[in-house]
Amino acid sequence: MNALQQSIALGPLGFSLGQVLIMVAFGMALLAGTLIGRRHRTPVADTLFTLLLLSLAGARLLFVARYWSSYDDMMSILDIRDGGFDPIGGLVVGLAYALWLMWRLPAQRVPLAGALLTGALTWGLIAGPLVLLEGSARPIPDTSLATLGGNPTELPSLAAAEGQPMVVNLWATWCPPCIREMPVFEQAQKEIDDITFVFVNQGESAQHVNRFLTEHSLELDNVLLDSTNALGEVTGSMAMPTTLFYDADGRLSNTHFGELSRATLHSGLERLR
Repeated sequence: MNALQQSIALGPLGFSLGQVLIMVAFGMALLAGTLIGRRHRTPVADTLFTLLLLSLAGARLLFVARYWSSYDDMMSILDIRDGGFDPIGGLVVGLAYALWLMWRLPAQRVPLAGALLTGALTWGLIAGPLVLLEGSARPIPDTSLATLGGNPTELPSLAAAEGQPMVVNLWATWCPPCIREMPVFEQAQKEIDDITFVFVNQGESAQHVNRFLTEHSLELDNVLLDSTNALGEVTGSMAMPTTLFYDADGRLSNTHFGELSRATLHSGLERLR
């Protein structure tokens, strides 16, 4: 049976489940704010977009502050493709701005409050059951894989042999974000010996993968092949790259969709420890 869908792919674009939930909740908040605003003759659409942007900025700033040493320069800090956001920072900034607006602009209090309540309820009604489902034990899948040498293998057997937490990266040679994050994984695999890193290629041949590794001068251990994309289906990860973090007991601890930086990898590894 396939797992709960964690990401969706629309052509070249991919979205995580969390990103989709944010878009749905914001859409409902925008709709509610528009309808209530019309009744009170006070538009709040621009306010909601500003609130969203400030919340994202707050979430990014707090994440960067927490993992400052993992960023090399200003460009890497501004590159939000790594998904480095701290929800607490976003919540604090968003609530502070909303409360300031409702104090400063009394006319917007009702439509803005209605919009925020609608968005929060939408998020809660959808995310709540999903969190309960995801909270159940999700062991490492026993999907049939193969080594680059053609030998059959499975993730549980590799995890049992290593006896430590495991990070499983689903990738492909045609995926630009996968290529950009590979040096980060290569460095981590060399420096961290209490975590097992596994790289499961999706749908490509051993010859193609070997040529890719040679062309990019990558030295990676535990590169495996999933010729039928079965692991992506069974884990609900339909867009790449996706990184799965399993604890020492073989239970899924965290999932990161999209490109990883040193900071976001560090964040994921902290949960395993």
